[in-house]
Amino acid sequence: MQEPVVSDTQLKLWNIDTCQTEASEEGTQPILFRNSVPEISSTTAATFGIYRYPAKFIPQVIAYVIKQYATPGMTLFDPFAGYGTVGVVSRVYGYDYELWDLNPLMKVIHDTATAEIPRLDVDTVLRQMRDSTEVFTPRWSHLDYWHPAPFIPLLQRAWGFVHSQPEEVKTLLIIPLMKVTRFFSHDDEKVHKLYRSRRARAKIEALLQDDWEATFWVMLRREVFKLVAGLHEYHQMSPHRVNAHIRAGIDTLHTCLDREVGMMITSPPYLQAQEYIRSTKLELFWLGYSEEDIRWLSSREIPYRRVEPIPIYSELFHKHRAMIEEPHLLALFDAYFHAIMGCFTRLAERITDYLCIFVGPAKVRTVPIPIDEIIREHFQHLGWSHVVTYVDQIVSRVMFRSQVNPASGLEESRMKTEHMLVLRRY
Repeated sequence: MQEPVVSDTQLKLWNIDTCQTEASEEGTQPILFRNSVPEISSTTAATFGIYRYPAKFIPQVIAYVIKQYATPGMTLFDPFAGYGTVGVVSRVYGYDYELWDLNPLMKVIHDTATAEIPRLDVDTVLRQMRDSTEVFTPRWSHLDYWHPAPFIPLLQRAWGFVHSQPEEVKTLLIIPLMKVTRFFSHDDEKVHKLYRSRRARAKIEALLQDDWEATFWVMLRREVFKLVAGLHEYHQMSPHRVNAHIRAGIDTLHTCLDREVGMMITSPPYLQAQEYIRSTKLELFWLGYSEEDIRWLSSREIPYRRVEPIPIYSELFHKHRAMIEEPHLLALFDAYFHAIMGCFTRLAERITDYLCIFVGPAKVRTVPIPIDEIIREHFQHLGWSHVVTYVDQIVSRVMFRSQVNPASGLEESRMKTEHMLVLRRY
């Protein structure tokens, strides 16, 4: 298979506006996950929303699956952990877990979201931060492209202080500082990738006309107190002390499980959005990663790597593949399915009970792709039984939001549902 290296323009040409598929209704069950777990009051309760990460699980999805299918002593596993929600929720219900992700940011978010309540005085720490002379400069040649020159010395001092501190102080400050740092950039923080927009330009112009340094410290203090409040709420849920194995910055597609686990519960990269490193590289630079590090991570994302083909035992896969005429779209389709199916097939050999895979249906140009049905057919051929597919209505959306599809110029018709496929080993 040729390596499917594509540009942003090509990705836009891939008309991946998403929709409800034509999949069979047999074995499906409608659900609204966000209303299915009364002990979790909202999708951003406690520390489930401390950072805006692309396409993250809402906690109720994980909680519902755990309550329905997990058994005492079972270890839960997410190879595409993203925000780390599987781990944050698993502690509430007392389950050991293992999380993997290519993005090193996963461990930062997970460790903050599951931290002990800080014993520090926030205002004292912030005063020390303001007085600090420590300086940190990211190894980033585009630093002054993304941050206005007046802001850079303040950001360098703030991050210099954080990098010089013990873990308890870092845990208190690092997520709030990431959020404020992104705000004090040319990035449009409402978009899930680095993006300079008119809205972002207006934001910077307004900051520069005001007392922006005072605004920085007010915002940072507010974000720190929000985090502390979230940690208090999380600990009111009585999370358990469990065994957790976290592996961030690894190539999930080529990593093998070294032990058996009871349940895999995961959401692989979206067919239409596979560039999560690009979405978070500003944060990664300030965390200390170099351009070489980030190039390596980006090169391991599905659109930019060579993927070995595997047998895919699904009539639907081959039927829909035959409908795609454009060679570059076909290469992307093949890369996506061979990547995730190869990964899941390998990992499933060490899963003893359940595969729980959360995906959204998608279109390639005008061809609807029933991703969950393709995965189901493949694993049924390999000896897994289909328990149920939960069909969840999407209530709100932060990814791909627009009134008009940029590829087709037609009225937007994005994903209306997401599907949790539950398979059990015979």
